[in-house]
Amino acid sequence: MRKILAIICALGLTACDKHDPILSGTRVAIFDNNQIKVLDKEVSNLPEIATVIDSTDCKYTQDSSNVIWQGERKIFSGFPTSNSVKSEQKPVCSGKYIYAGLTTGELVKINPTNRHIVWIADIYRASNLTGGASVVDIIAPIMPVGDSVYVGGLGDAFCRINATNGAKKWCLDLGVSVGFIIVGDFAFVVGTDSNLYAINTDKGEVYWRTPVQEIAAPVYENGRILVKKQQFLAKNGKNLK
Repeated sequence: MRKILAIICALGLTACDKHDPILSGTRVAIFDNNQIKVLDKEVSNLPEIATVIDSTDCKYTQDSSNVIWQGERKIFSGFPTSNSVKSEQKPVCSGKYIYAGLTTGELVKINPTNRHIVWIADIYRASNLTGGASVVDIIAPIMPVGDSVYVGGLGDAFCRINATNGAKKWCLDLGVSVGFIIVGDFAFVVGTDSNLYAINTDKGEVYWRTPVQEIAAPVYENGRILVKKQQFLAKNGKNLK
């Protein structure tokens, strides 16, 4: 049912862009277009270490049916789907709120004290749903940083979302299945297209892109990006082999 409603919305019927009949909250479209333009620019002024999100004290759990728990207390219940990727989804805590990515492609912000859904953001292209049984899971770790939340999903979307109201700051047509890193003013992301991207977090501009041998979460170390056994210069993506 959830997928059918999303397909109807994608086909342009009224009212679907604002309210969902199953999940309460206001939602907005995320994509202006689906083009990734690579600027071929060098990254500069990177700090020595990447941003670290400590979720060790975030005690909430999430099951494969999009239900979030605080022990045995149900905090949130999303719509279950049979079209999903096996993963270990885990909510991320930030202040008094938690963020969670669902197998139905949404990022949700929840106040666990009163179980209020603050907002919902669709992290997928609407066209992904017109082909039938699409997989739009959010399985990469979510990163709340300052006034923003960075999130990527299998619905071909990597986005910077306003943490207050859930509106997009920018989104790229880029599928993400593994963790990514934020280093200063840049996000380094390995996409499902087997490329490593350097993305300026201000406007979502892609400074450089380079192919990788394996899809794996990148690591930042002394001005270098490590993806499994490969090493790349963070400033320009040059493969150091």
